[in-house]
Amino acid sequence: MKDLEKTIEKDDAIEALIKRAFEEDVRSGDITTNSVVDEDYKAEAIWVAKEEGIIAGVDIARRVFEKLDSDILWSPHVSDGENVSEKTKLVTIKGNARAMLTAERIALNIAQRMSGIATTTRRYIEEIGVLNTKILDTRKTVPGLRLLDKQAVAAGGGTNHRMGLFDLAMIKDNHIVAAGSIEAAMQRVRKNAPAVRIEVETSCLDEVKKALAAGADIIMLDNMSAAKMKEAVKLINGQAETEASGNITLDRVAEVASTGVDFISVGALTHSVTAFDISQQLQEIYK
Repeated sequence: MKDLEKTIEKDDAIEALIKRAFEEDVRSGDITTNSVVDEDYKAEAIWVAKEEGIIAGVDIARRVFEKLDSDILWSPHVSDGENVSEKTKLVTIKGNARAMLTAERIALNIAQRMSGIATTTRRYIEEIGVLNTKILDTRKTVPGLRLLDKQAVAAGGGTNHRMGLFDLAMIKDNHIVAAGSIEAAMQRVRKNAPAVRIEVETSCLDEVKKALAAGADIIMLDNMSAAKMKEAVKLINGQAETEASGNITLDRVAEVASTGVDFISVGALTHSVTAFDISQQLQEIYK
């Protein structure tokens, strides 16, 4: 039942996101398309990849077109998570011509952003090779787009961290200052939310020891050198999960993974997205 509720929640969130996108972009109507294209015209178009990478957001894009044409024929040639080469035909679309042109930019914006995130995620995963460390996303997302951003990370092979402030307690430096110590912050969270897992941000071995002694479920090793991370992992010795964070780039992700951490969180997966290049090409228009 909980899984069903979560599915309904996600579906409602996506519907709301698409509705906002149409309100932002279309509002009272597409002046150009409605002036140029007769309302009863049909069309066929294809989506084509203009570079190599990982595709994500294909099904979300379909839902955008269906908002304007519930009978649209959407024939995907690839699936989310699939690696495609330049010039790969991704989707064939047949339906109302006005709908196809009006929905084009919203659908492409979604798919291009999601595919860009998926592609970057896959690069990080490939960089660490056979090591068991998992790549995590963060909360550094565009407000309102987090659900899609995290779906894109998963399509790229990454692992989703907490969705928000409500599903994992993460005690960071400012929380520690406010509470007075790691121990005090941990005690307050345990009292207020006893069933929730707790992660503690640490920046040195002394803080790691305190977080471990307080019973943290996850210990974040924030902005530590690879050598210090390795010491911390040895100290923790499996008593808590470990997460490396802070300035994780492609150039150093393999070195960080080699320290033995369980997870590496990478804000750049979502806060510095380069959109994947996809074009919609009209093939035919007819009555």
